[in-house]
Amino acid sequence: MRSKKWLLTLSLSLLLVLTLAGCGQQRDTSVKKIQDKKVLVVGTEADFAPFEFPVIKNGQKQITGYDIYIARRIAKKLGVKLEVQNTTFSSLITDLNQNKVDIVMAGMTDTPAREKSVAFSMGYYKVKNVLLVQKGQATTYAHISDLAGKSVGAQQASLQESIAKNHLTKSNLVTESNVNSLASELQNGKLSGVILDSVVADNFIKQHPDKYEVASIALPTPKSQRNISIATRKGDKKLLKQVNLVIKQMKQTGELDKLYQQAQDEEFSK
Repeated sequence: MRSKKWLLTLSLSLLLVLTLAGCGQQRDTSVKKIQDKKVLVVGTEADFAPFEFPVIKNGQKQITGYDIYIARRIAKKLGVKLEVQNTTFSSLITDLNQNKVDIVMAGMTDTPAREKSVAFSMGYYKVKNVLLVQKGQATTYAHISDLAGKSVGAQQASLQESIAKNHLTKSNLVTESNVNSLASELQNGKLSGVILDSVVADNFIKQHPDKYEVASIALPTPKSQRNISIATRKGDKKLLKQVNLVIKQMKQTGELDKLYQQAQDEEFSK
């Protein structure tokens, strides 16, 4: 009799432990929430062509670009519409963790520092950084030492800002949230150079070949910071799985390369 009572007590105790453990684990409803509201909200800052940039279509301003093309594929995979929220780059991760957006796509690199706050998808673009300078000054800045005492621009809270802080320690770093503003200050002589991803710098040069060029200086990009990826909340594992499935499929079919070229073509046809 005592043995049966002991077994009953043990069973009830185990049941209580399992119940409490289950209560402590939140169900991952990340995909269901998006499907229930029938829209995928993407956070970005639309001044980073060809990844995201504004265009006028049918008299209305719209956000388009490489990231937006990919976001449309993700929305289609989930069976929902796409909504793009344009804000400042430095606030994107905060917006994500405050549930103001579902994912972040803003030419954002997957860095160890950011991984402390959010989760990242597999990479869909490799980063190479360069220094954009005024036309005719490409050879003026051949070494990092040539930038000592010079004002160099980088987007606030970006990988480029991190590179400047780590390697251009004798330069005067100027950060702004808007890349276009930095390019304008470069042209006006307020900056000696702007650190940019190579494709973004190429876009400025193609649009204004008489104003800009890339300096011959070599800027290091750490291996751990070379992938541009999609940011999700850490608990949204089901959503991250769907995002990775879309990226993987687009890599296998070659669609990523086609959409990248399409984004460049659209940028230069504005």
